[in-house]
Amino acid sequence: MIPNVTKGERMAGLIVYLAGPGRSNEHTDPHLVAGSAPIMAWHNDDQLNRDAALSIARELDAAKNVLGTEVTGGHVWHCSLSLRAEEGDLNDEKWAQIARDFMDAMGFTEASGKAPVSWVAIRHGHSKAGNDHIHIAASMVREDGTKWSSHLDFKRAQDIARALEKKHGLEQLSPVYAARGLRPGEREAAQRRGAEEPERRSLARKVRACAGAAQDEAEFVRRVRRTGALIRPRYAAGRDDVVAGYSVAERPPKGVRPVWFGGGHLAKDLTLPRLRTAWHDTPQAATGAVAEWGAAARGRRPVHAGREAHEPDPQLWEQYSEEVARLRETLRAVPLEDHATWAHAARETAGAFAAWSTATEPTPGPLAAAADELSKTAQLRRHPVRPIRTVGPSARGASLVLMAAAMGGRGTAAEAIMLRQLLNVAKAIHDMHKASDDLRRARQIHDLVKHQLSHVAAALPHVPETSPPVDREAAEAVRASGAGQAPARPTGPVLPAKYEPARTHATSRGGSARPDIER
Repeated sequence: MIPNVTKGERMAGLIVYLAGPGRSNEHTDPHLVAGSAPIMAWHNDDQLNRDAALSIARELDAAKNVLGTEVTGGHVWHCSLSLRAEEGDLNDEKWAQIARDFMDAMGFTEASGKAPVSWVAIRHGHSKAGNDHIHIAASMVREDGTKWSSHLDFKRAQDIARALEKKHGLEQLSPVYAARGLRPGEREAAQRRGAEEPERRSLARKVRACAGAAQDEAEFVRRVRRTGALIRPRYAAGRDDVVAGYSVAERPPKGVRPVWFGGGHLAKDLTLPRLRTAWHDTPQAATGAVAEWGAAARGRRPVHAGREAHEPDPQLWEQYSEEVARLRETLRAVPLEDHATWAHAARETAGAFAAWSTATEPTPGPLAAAADELSKTAQLRRHPVRPIRTVGPSARGASLVLMAAAMGGRGTAAEAIMLRQLLNVAKAIHDMHKASDDLRRARQIHDLVKHQLSHVAAALPHVPETSPPVDREAAEAVRASGAGQAPARPTGPVLPAKYEPARTHATSRGGSARPDIER
């Protein structure tokens, strides 16, 4: 069950919207399923109309308006509780139980030992994605005029949702990984601009691909520019030689303003401080990065040409395929609770698929879907306080060679072998989610392999079963993932991947006391 919390100031506007037809007439039969006793005494489960919605809003606002209590930032607390479409639907009685248990645990009711607040739970059919859900609207002013505390309410809602999943027999989801979704209306706005998909999503893949293929920050800037995207630095206050962050935009048609996104608004792991933990860090590299940032900001040609301007050595395909295979072997010994390591592996694998998609898919296809899906595991709710850089096996080399894959071609045997190795890592990530009871994420990865990446494999040359053992294992991983199987985790000593602390950037990061807060 997925909670989504928002806050505001207009109770009437929220309730009228929930009781109305929705933005695309997706609301059907809006009605109350639960609420505070005074409101439920006057309203039953009849279909709501505008007049009923306004009446309910007045009752929800009564304590605030009569007692004059003001809440900074708004007194309206709104939370949707939704199921995955694959879970099916619950009946009104079950949703009512869940809503009451949720509000008791959040401290809105008499169960808190304090005066209750006024609240309602409204159900109005499926979302556009087919999810069964309810909306809870509550005042943050209690009946005695005191305020309900919203301290850590986002985290509390997540923790309570996990507990209610167990209590009510719902699919149990993992609270560790947090994907950053699209904002309401973002998809429609992109369509009006004629974009194939929301720019936030396409830009995240390009940045992820270029970051994985680059060995330093300067190369990253040049690679992003080669994709056709616009990129500009965000300098530290009062400086033009210290880059604290960046923004990217798709190149718009002539006469149209670009839509810019900061790295942190693409994904949590795509902020500049996070990206820097994977690049070579020397004074010369930092100086070169500042020069390339300056050229990008002024729309000038790159200062230098690097690896991005040349085809990689064909022998690197075999080398990096073997390295991805070693990465998979390393993951066998990584504990489920080592979320940072799993996120790191998912980030690199997503980067490899993103690089392949950027090079070969004119419009988003299965490779883009793979990058988007695996990147969700890379989004930790809390990143390690001290960034780490792995010195073990890596999928970054795969990003380098896949960025040079032929556009529109049918692929090579080397690409077929690389796909198997990447699918083997994806299967490991699938098994981790399944063993952690994050069934939603495990099923999404399974569906991705079975229904999308299988088409990519079919278009590539056949790799004989007499290939080296690691390739046979990768093939078995594809079959097992397609069947939804999860091999048993090995027992024995745990040998995690080796790490070394990330060093501080010399020139382009200095001068900012908190470079990690870039958004």
